[in-house]
Amino acid sequence: MRNIIVHPGAKNLVYEIREIVAIAQKIQKMGVPIIWENIGDPVEKGEKVPDWIKQYIVGAVSENKTYRYSPSKGLQDAREYIAYERNIEGGIQITPDDILFFNGLGDAISMVYRNLNRKTRIMGPNPAYPTHSSAEAAHSDAPYITYALNPYNGWQPDLNEIEQKIKAHPEISGILIINPDNPTGFVYEVHVMKKIVDLARKYNLFIISDEIYSNLTYGDIEYKKLAAIIEDVPAIGMRGISKEFPWPGARCGWIEFYNRDKDRDFKDYTQALINSKMLEVCSTTLPQSVIPTVMGDPRYYPYVAQRCKDYKRRAEIASDLFSKIPELIVNMPHGAFYMSVIFKDGVLTDKQRLPIENEEVRGFFKETIEKEKILDRRFTYSLLASTGICVVPLMSGFNSTYYGFRFTLLEPDESKFIKIIETICRSIKEYISS
Repeated sequence: MRNIIVHPGAKNLVYEIREIVAIAQKIQKMGVPIIWENIGDPVEKGEKVPDWIKQYIVGAVSENKTYRYSPSKGLQDAREYIAYERNIEGGIQITPDDILFFNGLGDAISMVYRNLNRKTRIMGPNPAYPTHSSAEAAHSDAPYITYALNPYNGWQPDLNEIEQKIKAHPEISGILIINPDNPTGFVYEVHVMKKIVDLARKYNLFIISDEIYSNLTYGDIEYKKLAAIIEDVPAIGMRGISKEFPWPGARCGWIEFYNRDKDRDFKDYTQALINSKMLEVCSTTLPQSVIPTVMGDPRYYPYVAQRCKDYKRRAEIASDLFSKIPELIVNMPHGAFYMSVIFKDGVLTDKQRLPIENEEVRGFFKETIEKEKILDRRFTYSLLASTGICVVPLMSGFNSTYYGFRFTLLEPDESKFIKIIETICRSIKEYISS
């Protein structure tokens, strides 16, 4: 081209959760059945959307108004319902004007980082969800700044590390938490969240809290949304329906602004987000239109609670099986429908391998596996080629400093789920002893 047309940060846009699909599809064509444990799509994994939810959607589709533009911020009825729901939970009080709809949280995340000053940084967790880490690194064309979630301490963050990095990087203007966390299933304890809020107040920062799994918690740890404890600190909460209804194909999420009037610069930033949404006109109308009726139905929260009970049961099964392997670090998740397992330091090497029965697959993967330098990716490729089980490596897939992998808790058939976990466990033992 006459000029360089690619944004300098574009190289940071990486999403291995889906990139590994291309490799899996190739070996699927070679005759290996694939067990998809890489993407958190409850519907694809076999969960059934209740008929009563479908009926609300069918009813909305039959109404002519569903086919029109929505207001740029989102449908008034939906925003009023969300604001009402938020306010009865306690904590910060918001109005419908503090809510902005997007075509899924991926759209919201992209716009949140795209509207930041390029010299401004948001510090986030490690392991990191790649939509956040990639978008943040791309906007600034610089490596993502992280604070560690420590697998040797139940995934708890080190608050001293967070403060030291804030001091060391004056460009940090915000702190990201994902609560419940993806990929670990970790839930921030309330006292830890309050200390993060205190740090934001002390250093004049704002907070972003991704709460897409906020109604999918099932552990003994008390869960509170950021709005309940934010007090006077500027912040953005993120939610959506893709995991809850579940309706991931709807691409419907929203952000909530807290304390916009407490800081002039933060208020200008939130207005920039609103203005950017107006340039896109609006988000999809149909899914917004059913939020008040679906979430307001007395069957909704018992339905979600039953799903959480199922996830907890599978998490307990997986934790029990993986904990029997001494070379692993295993933490019971308390929210979302993912679990991450860590290999202890020094367990993985570049000499380990698994047997691959399919000759064509063995030939395809031989060079790929032998050349791979990231040790947990090497393991996940070997697992895929040997068993057809597709999981996501932590180091390359989630911007992590730990070797490990993430899998889902979505398989509804318990006997099949147990078989998947047992197969992974057996493969780990064989791999590390090879």
